[in-house]
Amino acid sequence: MSITVMLDEPERRAASGREGNGRTVLGLIVTPAVLVLITAALYVYIQGQDLDEIERRSINSDIITQRFWEHIQLTLVSTALVLVIAIPVGVLLTRPRVRWLGTPFLALANVGQAVPSVGVLVLLAVTVGIGFGKAIFALVLVSALPVLRNTMVGLQGVDRSLIDAGRGIGLSKTSVLFRVELPLAVPVILASVRVAVILNVGTATLAAFTNAGGLGDLINTGLALNRTPVLITGSVLTAVLALAFDWLVGLAERFLRPRGV
Repeated sequence: MSITVMLDEPERRAASGREGNGRTVLGLIVTPAVLVLITAALYVYIQGQDLDEIERRSINSDIITQRFWEHIQLTLVSTALVLVIAIPVGVLLTRPRVRWLGTPFLALANVGQAVPSVGVLVLLAVTVGIGFGKAIFALVLVSALPVLRNTMVGLQGVDRSLIDAGRGIGLSKTSVLFRVELPLAVPVILASVRVAVILNVGTATLAAFTNAGGLGDLINTGLALNRTPVLITGSVLTAVLALAFDWLVGLAERFLRPRGV
């Protein structure tokens, strides 16, 4: 009986692996397919509407392309700055000499994130003017905390025995950081990057208040002029972009995650 069980075990593992691969492929396909269907449904809806002159000018292909690209730029630039700032700061705050600064720094960051994004944008517009850079500053302020916190949590969660083992075989502190600590913290950090990207896509709709463009401009136009097709176009495209970025970051997370972690 035990021999039969032993013989069946590899077959069960192989079947489980095939099932897992099937779910992975299905997961990679479903989201893009849904996004294509949503976009197609939006196109059919707009084509079926009797648009007036204002609506036609607000959601023609050139305007939509421009606003869509502006929104992508806002999201990518702000997220890149968050990674460049938050991850190194998070690493620094987990080093023994400055670890005591971690708690007060996170408390300060929590206060910064609690400030409403629209309030920050309006305040910047009033005090230092409007434009792309002001919107980027607000987006970084909103989305930096999750990456900073998860970088610290991920590094602090690394088993101390693994760090000691690295030091025991002659690795320097820097080598231990880059070859042991950071690879093991990657899953936690990537999860926060996913959150930061989605926060930036959503908050970027407020960039219209600083004349930075983006899909929020379509939403504001639809609300201000009571043009439902314009409002729906901006809202649906924002949701599509958020889901697309979530899928892309999830894909990156799948391939960047170290094996066995």
